[in-house]
Amino acid sequence: MENVLYGLAAGLAVALVIFIVMSIKLRKARSEGAKDSARFRQMLSDRMELESEGLAKLKKENEELKKANENLRISIQTYAQKPGRKELQRLTVYQTAVDRLIINSPGFGAAWQAALKESEEEFEKTYVGVQAFIRKIIPMKTDAQVIGEVEDKTGDNL
Repeated sequence: MENVLYGLAAGLAVALVIFIVMSIKLRKARSEGAKDSARFRQMLSDRMELESEGLAKLKKENEELKKANENLRISIQTYAQKPGRKELQRLTVYQTAVDRLIINSPGFGAAWQAALKESEEEFEKTYVGVQAFIRKIIPMKTDAQVIGEVEDKTGDNL
């Protein structure tokens, strides 16, 4: 029976050595798992922090761009309402219409050029000589002023 006890003791000793070796390996694996888990948590928190900073920057930039857009929209509206802008727009429309008439109407071009040249010469005379002096003293009524007065007196829009 002694041999059985020696065999049992030897088997228990081998089992104890295997148990100790396995428990040491298990502790190492758990500590490595804990280290990996801590490392992954740190990486995740770093990534979330970077993404939140990037998102905050994008939101801030978006707000700045919205403000700049609104300022530009207001500036454009203000510029469009400045004195003379409507007149310039109207002159552009008239010029486009005249260009179309010159192209589409064969007889209109020559008559228009002659009337334009006469008007330019008359306009230049208003700044030189006696006519300029007379216009400064006695303002002349233009066709637009006369039409406006006729509309005011009659109450009709012609």
